[in-house]
Amino acid sequence: MNIRIVIMTVAMAATAGAVWAKLPVPAADPAKAAEAKAKADEVAKKDADLLAKYQDKTVANYRKNKGLRGPAPKVGGK
Repeated sequence: MNIRIVIMTVAMAATAGAVWAKLPVPAADPAKAAEAKAKADEVAKKDADLLAKYQDKTVANYRKNKGLRGPAPKVGGK
């Protein structure tokens, strides 16, 4: 019975080592990489614009509900 446990433990350890082995990274195509980067940059810019839009909307709503008047203060003191 104990020999079975030892054999199974050794077999599982050997299998785990083979399964967790790091595979080599496939060669990247420069054209595809540039296209993916351009697409990611476009999405990031769109997300940043949407974030700014909704932040402005949130500030306007807060100022309206708190009864604050006047122009919104500039960020960074400029």
